[in-house]
Amino acid sequence: MSFAIPMHRIHILHSFSVVFLYWFYMATVQKPASSSDSDPRYANIDEKKRKRMLSNRESARRSRMKKQKLLEDLVNEVSALQKNNTQICEKIKFTTQRFVKMEASNSVLRAQVIELTESLQSLNSMLQMVEDVSGYDVDIPEIPDPLMKPWQLPCATQPICSTFDG
Repeated sequence: MSFAIPMHRIHILHSFSVVFLYWFYMATVQKPASSSDSDPRYANIDEKKRKRMLSNRESARRSRMKKQKLLEDLVNEVSALQKNNTQICEKIKFTTQRFVKMEASNSVLRAQVIELTESLQSLNSMLQMVEDVSGYDVDIPEIPDPLMKPWQLPCATQPICSTFDG
């Protein structure tokens, strides 16, 4: 749920505040002479009251401006965080797609390893028959089970290289 106030409403509220303060100031400045205006003892009190009122107005104005700046900063921060979130979601989507492709490729390679292992076992059994029939000593290597220990496959060690096509 978003609590952002549209900027045009803030400007309308600000304009209304300015008009109201002007009206209030004019009403206090142009009030009819009272007993306090003619008495010098109360003149000083009225002046202090007027200064305090002006000071309070200025303080309230600064407070509103500070609040408006904070609101703008928060709106900017939300915008930046949403942009960052969108970028992260895109990276996750891209990485997930790459993972699915690699997993599919891995499955194909596992199937090929199984096929090749079966072919090698078949060839080794033929070599065993040749050795039994001919009497020649043939060196037949043991073939590890690729599904149980895939890191012990009977193949040359090759460096694993990663490329990025993106």
